[in-house]
Amino acid sequence: MTIGLDVMGGDYAPDEAIAGARIFLENHPDKSVRLLLIGEPAAVTPLLEQLSDFKDRWSFIPAAQVVEMHEHPTKALKEKPESSIAVGFGALARQKADAFISAGNTGAMLVGAMYTVKAVPGVLRPTIASPIPRLDGGFNLMLDVGINADCKPEHLVQFATLGALYVQRVYGVENPRVGLLNIGEEEGKGNLLAQAAYPLLKEGSGYEFIGNMEGRDVLQNKADVIVCEGFVGNVILKFAESFYQIFHRQKGLRDSFLDQFNYEVYGGTPVLGVNAPVVVGHGISSARAFAKMIETTARIVSSGLVGAIQQQFTAQVPSEE
Repeated sequence: MTIGLDVMGGDYAPDEAIAGARIFLENHPDKSVRLLLIGEPAAVTPLLEQLSDFKDRWSFIPAAQVVEMHEHPTKALKEKPESSIAVGFGALARQKADAFISAGNTGAMLVGAMYTVKAVPGVLRPTIASPIPRLDGGFNLMLDVGINADCKPEHLVQFATLGALYVQRVYGVENPRVGLLNIGEEEGKGNLLAQAAYPLLKEGSGYEFIGNMEGRDVLQNKADVIVCEGFVGNVILKFAESFYQIFHRQKGLRDSFLDQFNYEVYGGTPVLGVNAPVVVGHGISSARAFAKMIETTARIVSSGLVGAIQQQFTAQVPSEE
């Protein structure tokens, strides 16, 4: 397996990206996982000495440009065809890499995925998912968490299917439980979107629909997958991040449960519903986060998740005959 890594992505790249690659290679001696490092030669070459002990497990592809965080995604990819993100997606499209990851411009990563490897036929909207820590030490997968702020009921149903396949294939959850984030537990509660999505989710297959979940249930072991529109999901995700920042880093509170809110524990967010594994990292990713991002991506590739999604959704596409 070859994982493409944009070493120019993130506020602290390429230093932290290369350091993260070293951490991964040190901790995962399995030589079946190779890294395809992509970045500006002048910035990256002096750092490659850190990987000298693992020369048979990585290669480097030069990229003359970088998509900056503030740039418009579509415009930047069009005007910077030699950027590390564009080169990375090119390698993915040509099957020179089995997956592509970056902590760079999130919008550019999503646009790149849609225009190169494209959405799986039958998937209305690809989505991004994020783990939310549970009090029992596990996590709930929440989706969408940002790229689909306005949704229709059928989008939430597809999010449920994508999320269920993810926790089933990547984390071995045999019969995933799916909950609909709402303002009350009773059927019929919520806004028009929630009310319309509820009966569709109840009729869905491939998961156990447990009904509505309130905000107080998000950190509990009530469901494995929580579905919501991206507006709400992103607010919850950012609140969780601030929760950790305030109590751990500013107030110095040390607690094993609180530690699970550290984004570095999870590394990156998968883009679900496209024809190849694509993982997006936090813009402030540290070496630890990069290492975890690579590890998570390797698990996704090994699990055959994309193939399972393709099989599930292709079967739902109406025949043209």
